[in-house]
Amino acid sequence: MKLYYSPGACSLAVHIVLCEIGKPFTLEKVDLATHKTADNWDYYRSNPKGYVPLLEMDDGQKLTEGPVICQYLCDEAGRTDLMPPAGDMRRYRVMEWQAFIGSEVHKTLGAQFNSALDDKAKATYAGMAHRRLLWISQQLHDQQFLTGDDFTAADAYLFTVTNWTGHLNMDISDCPDLQAFQARVAARPAVQAALKAEGLV
Repeated sequence: MKLYYSPGACSLAVHIVLCEIGKPFTLEKVDLATHKTADNWDYYRSNPKGYVPLLEMDDGQKLTEGPVICQYLCDEAGRTDLMPPAGDMRRYRVMEWQAFIGSEVHKTLGAQFNSALDDKAKATYAGMAHRRLLWISQQLHDQQFLTGDDFTAADAYLFTVTNWTGHLNMDISDCPDLQAFQARVAARPAVQAALKAEGLV
């Protein structure tokens, strides 16, 4: 399999899951400003949506959208710790978190990287993101991960987007349980492997 990624982007969540399941894969770096891969391939020809992640499977099929890719990978690997099986309420809790992170955290943090937005708009998005991160931090009180004791695909996604607060100079010191979560996730061998491969540590 091949993962098309951009360092530190939301594709990092998929990269982490790939490292967690231990299935062989290759990486193809994408410059999101030029939409060119490292070998100067027009990325739009691989993914007309233009963004990462994109997973290209061994049979040539392509899959986009990080949460869906993660579900596919976990199911294929039989990793019910990362993504519980269909019919198990725990699975829908993981998916519930993935949906919330994607719509309420990813979008509000990611919007602040948009150079077309003025400072007032960015401040509005920052306030929205901060309120959601505060709430998440409260949910992490007295538990290791989003759904309890098991690290899941949703935790990989939250770790990835919360890392953006550093690049945005967003103060999350009032989110101690979230900060502790970030440190726990960062210490996982699979996460370290993904961060190193993307040149982030």
